[in-house]
Amino acid sequence: MYANDGFRELDRQECLSLLATVPVGRIVFTRQALPAVLPVNFGLDGDGAVLLRASAASELVRAVDGSVVAFEGDAVDAAARSGWSVVVTGPATVVSDLAEHRRLVRTGPRSWVPAPHEVFVRIRPELVTGRELVGGRTLYGVDLTALTSGGPRSA
Repeated sequence: MYANDGFRELDRQECLSLLATVPVGRIVFTRQALPAVLPVNFGLDGDGAVLLRASAASELVRAVDGSVVAFEGDAVDAAARSGWSVVVTGPATVVSDLAEHRRLVRTGPRSWVPAPHEVFVRIRPELVTGRELVGGRTLYGVDLTALTSGGPRSA
């Protein structure tokens, strides 16, 4: 981000607080040497780790276990031209500790597509970045409301 690009950089705590307000995000990983993006429901653990719950037999679990992935969540208000986006990057691992798995069964996210044998995938938040666009006016001083109402445009 550039200092005057119209966005405000979010700190780590702001990012995690905002991420906790949305139920669905996107996991970005590699599938057969190509980038893949899947929407998933998720939860956050106390340490800020992103938690997914999925079928143990799923292609997603096989593809991400032991890999570095990115996870993105956002909220956008198109009419107000405002919103935010947060990206968490870090290693994804299947939770193998039995006590931890039992804890997450009680406290972790619920799968929207339950399966007979589910596992939890933990994404450790090594890099957390985010930015926010507040509607109305950019840092350049351009009035966004004039652009949507047919008013003068900046070049």
